Amino acid sequence: MIRVPGQSCRVRVRLPRMVLLLLTISISLGRCTAADKAVDPPLASSGPRLTLPAKFYAVVGDEMGVNLDNLILAENPAAFELQVISPVGQQTGSRWSITPPPDQVGVHDWQVRVVQGGQPVDQRAMQLQVVSASAGEGRTVRLLIVGDSLTHASITANDLAARLSRPGQPKTTFLGTHRPAGAAPDVAHEGYGGWTWERFVKHFEPNPDVATRKFSSPFVRKTGNQPTLDVAGYLHEQGDPPTHVIFFLGINDCFGAPPADPEKLDAHIDRVFGHADTLIAAFRAAAPDAELGICLTPPANARDSGFVANYQDRYTRWGWRRIQHRLVERQLEHFGQRSAERISVIPTELNIDTESGYPVDNAVHPNAAGYRQLAASMHAWLLARLSAQAQ
Repeated sequence: MIRVPGQSCRVRVRLPRMVLLLLTISISLGRCTAADKAVDPPLASSGPRLTLPAKFYAVVGDEMGVNLDNLILAENPAAFELQVISPVGQQTGSRWSITPPPDQVGVHDWQVRVVQGGQPVDQRAMQLQVVSASAGEGRTVRLLIVGDSLTHASITANDLAARLSRPGQPKTTFLGTHRPAGAAPDVAHEGYGGWTWERFVKHFEPNPDVATRKFSSPFVRKTGNQPTLDVAGYLHEQGDPPTHVIFFLGINDCFGAPPADPEKLDAHIDRVFGHADTLIAAFRAAAPDAELGICLTPPANARDSGFVANYQDRYTRWGWRRIQHRLVERQLEHFGQRSAERISVIPTELNIDTESGYPVDNAVHPNAAGYRQLAASMHAWLLARLSAQAQ
């Protein structure tokens, strides 16, 4: 993974805004260090940023949830109360969850209100689409997952394969050339630790070696003397084209972005999206009928201990949290309104529990429960897309 310096400390007490502001600055100046020696401005002056996708999905009989702290950007989330307003599901503390019965198939309104000091400060809405557990029955799915270490771990892909092997599910083939040791026998993908959109677009290794994890982009082929992006050639070798492609990238692309400079952060994300658009356009040209899903980058471990264990005092959770939240905002802007191109977002940032879904000693890699929560979001998206195609 590429890592980013974080530069602030967290204050977990409820104080008046001005006192909190002065205390945050004092602690930052006295105790926080960073590679670039910068001190991040506190967020308290502008309040929380609430960000939701337009829609999320659930499958009858499967638990789905929203980890409410994932929705807001606030240095001290405990200073805000998030209240869910929905005719279905239930809220327990900072998590809302649902295991929908068959009679809840359909679209439901879902709202969240942010309250501070007893007063509402923001309120947003999205739609929950509940789909039948047999929404893909009789269908054939050829699924390709493209990602980084979260895909390489194969726990999410394995869990997704298990869900798709139940009665009433579509007949699914997992495409890909990569089968790590942890992958189930019927699971393949293109997930490599540390990889980015740019690496999939450009990286060519003339002498790949799986044993030393020296990989070449599966989508880059040598034509004459020059390596070129050749998604069509890759898909030809896979047989029939994919019906669905899931892109699960963003962490390595943006971990090195500057969290304290909004203009530079957006410029960094612009460059990332340039590479993403190149790869997506190549897939769209090679597989014009495929559904393309863009995973919204999930937040990291809620505990500072995960970052301390991995990076000591070099990088912090708060630094990455600001980058990740802005990246999700930009992903929604860039990919969220492209249904005419068969492109949609997969709200993988909602369901994952940033405490119980992560080990105490890892910043951005979930535990088995967290990986399964990611798989649940992908599965619900896939069945929702199949349901929409059937109508």
